[in-house]
Amino acid sequence: MPRKFMTEDASATRRVVTASVAGNMLEWYDFFLYTTAAAMVLGSVFFPSEGHPLLGTIAALAGHAVGFAARPIGGLVFGHIGDRRGRKAALMATLSLMGGTTFCMGLLPSYDTAGIISPLLLVLLRVLQGAAAGGEWGGGVLIITENVPADRRGFLASFSSTGMALGFVLSSLALWLAEQVTGDAFLAWGWRLPFLASALIFVVGIYIRRNLGETTGFEAKSTESGARSPLREVLRRHPRQVLFAMALRFADSGASYIFMSFSLVYGAYVGISSTVLLWAGIVGMLVDSVMMVVFGRLSDRVGRRPVYLGGAIGMIVWAAPFFLLMDTGSTAAVWLAFVVGHIAIAAMIGVQPSYFSELFSTGTRYSGMALGHELSSAVAGGLSPVVATALLASTGHFLPIALLTVGMALVTLVALVFFAGGRTAQEAAEPATREAASGGTAAAQEVADTPVA
Repeated sequence: MPRKFMTEDASATRRVVTASVAGNMLEWYDFFLYTTAAAMVLGSVFFPSEGHPLLGTIAALAGHAVGFAARPIGGLVFGHIGDRRGRKAALMATLSLMGGTTFCMGLLPSYDTAGIISPLLLVLLRVLQGAAAGGEWGGGVLIITENVPADRRGFLASFSSTGMALGFVLSSLALWLAEQVTGDAFLAWGWRLPFLASALIFVVGIYIRRNLGETTGFEAKSTESGARSPLREVLRRHPRQVLFAMALRFADSGASYIFMSFSLVYGAYVGISSTVLLWAGIVGMLVDSVMMVVFGRLSDRVGRRPVYLGGAIGMIVWAAPFFLLMDTGSTAAVWLAFVVGHIAIAAMIGVQPSYFSELFSTGTRYSGMALGHELSSAVAGGLSPVVATALLASTGHFLPIALLTVGMALVTLVALVFFAGGRTAQEAAEPATREAASGGTAAAQEVADTPVA
């Protein structure tokens, strides 16, 4: 265990975890703000359509997908910075980029005012948002995983995921409050207020991260000769782990954005008020935040793989009941649909930070995590709301969307059943084991000592 951690008390751990959660929450507020607003209002403001009523929403959600397409690029760029210059430097850069682009979105003219320039600028800003988000996740995770003991890594690292969930809650609350305050003017200008508020969030986030120290894992690694090209090194040493991480992401990323974003479209389609839908999402994500920590702690006791497997199975089982409950129109039924769905997601996302960090060695960990996490996010998370909305527009029924959700969960299930155990799991730990055996970092030793599955 790193000497620094041994000589500091529990307050040091609390500071690291608190800073990670707060920073993640503020940054993901910006990213999720577009996703929620796209389902509520951006389609009519930037992509007006005289045809099918869902066409404008599909176009706005396509902007959501474009942002996800940029996430792997951001992950590689900021992953390289994080592996070469430090986790803190990368996180300061991602927060600055995210805050600036979100604020600019609130200043954009509507389609009625500026014509085609308006949606083009919106998509460009969304691309920059996506790049920032692609670099954020890995750094936010490593701030914790490289600073805490191995036997509590699952529990403590799960708090980084709660920061993401709370960012969604904060963005939803901001849009709901703006809608309540501005009333009929929400469509005209009220929706802009949560975007403009990101300026204040940016200042707070920069203050938090400026006072955050570097991780003990990176400090130990920086005394050695690190890889000049972390991306090349991770592809050479960890290709199987990258593919495994991508497969793990299909169930939670695809389902998350169907439950968080497309559900607002589907709810409006079946006549559920936006207020009910927003509050169902908020309650679901609050439950999600608590259960992530529970599942993270459980993974320290029984292993990462069994907990993750339970989440993937839960997603398969709940895909159809989620929409059947939505179809009832009952507020209680809608809340139940969201809460149970988010519990299944929490079993995966709560374990992800520790699971993914244990797949890669210190010198390439930021790049490896970003590559596996963000490539899958671009496909599953970016496309699922667009595909789901298109399926709804063409069929008018939830069954194809439920099958889409099941299909994405099956990708994760197959990876966990056939590629997570035995030789593959041992191979995943081997790079860190070799690094520790040859005099590598203390953080690598901690990773090597922790079961991968």
